[in-house]
Amino acid sequence: MCDRMPLTRRPSSCYLDGRDATLPRMRFLQRFACLWLILFGFASLLEARVVRVEVTSRKDVLSGQSFGSVGAYERITGRVYFSVAVANQHNRGIVDLENAVNLKDGEVEFWADFVVVRPKEATHGNGTMLLEVPNRGYARILSVVDGGDDDFSKDAGDGWFLRHGYTVAVLGWQWDAAGNDALRLYAPIAKDHGHSKTGLLRGDVMLPKPALDLPLGHIMRGNIGGAENPVAAPDDPRNVLTVRDSPMAPRTVIPRSQWSFAHLVDGKLEPSDRNMHLQRGLQPGKIYEYIYVVKDPVVAGLGFAAIRDFASYAKHEPDAIAPAARVIGEGISQNGRYLRDFLYQGFNADEQGRIALDGVLAHVAGAGRGNFNYRFCQPSRDAQPTSSLLFPTDIFPFTDEPEKDPVTHAKAGLLDRVNAEHTVPKIFFSNTSYEYWGRVASLIHTTADGKRDMTISDKVRIYHFTGLQHFSGPFPPAKGEGDRLGQEPQSPLAVRYFWRAMIANMDAWIQTNTPPPPSSYPRIADGTLVSLASYAFPKIPGVSKPQEVSVAYRLNLGPQWPTAIAIQPPIAGQAFPSLIPQVNGDGNERDGVRSPELSVPLATYTGWNLRDPSIGAPDQRVSFEGSYIPFARTLEERKKAGDPRRSIAERYSSREEYLKLYRAAVNELIGQKYVLPEDRDALTRRGEQEWDRAIQ
Repeated sequence: MCDRMPLTRRPSSCYLDGRDATLPRMRFLQRFACLWLILFGFASLLEARVVRVEVTSRKDVLSGQSFGSVGAYERITGRVYFSVAVANQHNRGIVDLENAVNLKDGEVEFWADFVVVRPKEATHGNGTMLLEVPNRGYARILSVVDGGDDDFSKDAGDGWFLRHGYTVAVLGWQWDAAGNDALRLYAPIAKDHGHSKTGLLRGDVMLPKPALDLPLGHIMRGNIGGAENPVAAPDDPRNVLTVRDSPMAPRTVIPRSQWSFAHLVDGKLEPSDRNMHLQRGLQPGKIYEYIYVVKDPVVAGLGFAAIRDFASYAKHEPDAIAPAARVIGEGISQNGRYLRDFLYQGFNADEQGRIALDGVLAHVAGAGRGNFNYRFCQPSRDAQPTSSLLFPTDIFPFTDEPEKDPVTHAKAGLLDRVNAEHTVPKIFFSNTSYEYWGRVASLIHTTADGKRDMTISDKVRIYHFTGLQHFSGPFPPAKGEGDRLGQEPQSPLAVRYFWRAMIANMDAWIQTNTPPPPSSYPRIADGTLVSLASYAFPKIPGVSKPQEVSVAYRLNLGPQWPTAIAIQPPIAGQAFPSLIPQVNGDGNERDGVRSPELSVPLATYTGWNLRDPSIGAPDQRVSFEGSYIPFARTLEERKKAGDPRRSIAERYSSREEYLKLYRAAVNELIGQKYVLPEDRDALTRRGEQEWDRAIQ
């Protein structure tokens, strides 16, 4: 019999053993069977969009340590090779796919880096794969949930994923992910009948300290999040650099004679197609915006096909590198936005129309989608208080159910296409306090005019984790660094235990239709969601509150949108109303899924933090951060400081009373299924640590 070759292209012929000539009937049957396998293999090739997997590393996790009844785990790395048919209706939304330079026989090939952590004996697992969409090429969910090393090479934390039998896969989807260890998408460029396509690219930044050189890539927390396209025409008059004081302030053009596409190397100025040099230097607290000519766009939308087809392959290919009965797509921040856009653009149906992701966990995405599938798109760009401004990130529609824009009269919903194709997954949209200030999160559950609460789908849950910031801050609380240096310490509240419960709740919802906890978020109807003008933050001595909140603008991107941006910078039209959670007399938010620290507080935890004066623009908010503002320990300290908030001693008679109330708050969260029973002791220990630090 001929050999079916899993994970590779099927052979064009099979070989038979001719020594069986004395058995003509057997030979006939062999030929018939071989022909059948050739035809079956060819059909499988057309259906299975993963055409090859290359494994570069395969090693036991922690030297084969056993994790409960699941046993040992292994970590596998390599590349997955894909092929998509241009004519397939489920690929038609990929911009410039038909112009890919490697188009052959109606198909386009591409590949992506991957990492899989899976039970060595697949049958010992629980059948669920968590498919992480990595943030700018880097896996995060293993360390966030388990508390160990990202690759488990030294530390698997408490092994929550592993003890519960999950497979965790991470797949590169971003073509411009920067860094030697980044997981990338390797996609072809697009040309027009052999001629280069050109366009304009834009970037912006506010630096925390003076500099002479500026990388053209998107700067994220001091690093390059996206490498971007290089400069194609350095002397083109359309290349421009401007500076302004705040996001909507007028731009001042910096004369072309004062800057160049170059950078300093050992004190000598060298030409560069990925850097700018400003003779007088760049100053902190100013927004510098650059526009330049680029060519040869990458077919970036293949990043959607990669996640879609890997999920489908894991569920339907018996020889998959990580077989699964169910796949939950998970994304944090940029990749939560990716998943929202993935659904909006209708990529949850594979080439055969089957559902790819059974569940979606889109965390801290706010109301955003992203720069993932248009010509010269920049996947790393987001929307921060003072950078990545006016990108098509927070754009209509925002709600899962259809909504109407009262200005343009457009009507649409985030899930329109997956609804039409009957491929709607179970969905959790979870946000922290920061996203209501910095990522227009209110728009996912209000009408577009900001006047009423919006009905949400029965396949959607929305969770607001009150008092948390975009990513968990350190404990003990500390200020950020670099461009994240705020006036207050960061909010130290941890998201880990909420994540574990979300994963377990989603898995149960998919497997057994067990309802997850109800949505919990601020609402207009009960006064927990308000305008900035109605925000009732207490007057705490020495603490300045924001005078603005991020908004989503109706953008004029030019006549080629959504295929390409023709106007740089885009023209900002009327903004959508952006609302924020209301607070109590302590300055803590009144709604949502409340950490024990919010139910039994020792401090105020906000969704905002203003920039430290040393990095400029002290009236602007720090990206991603909240604030930790501790209570006074005693009545005397409070009166001396003029703090309107009650002191710790006025609230709790002793450590024992505090911990009794804290444990009750933990138990309430467990009863509501927002936290798992197994995490009760860990959360209680955290409460003990917080009390001891607060009164020291």
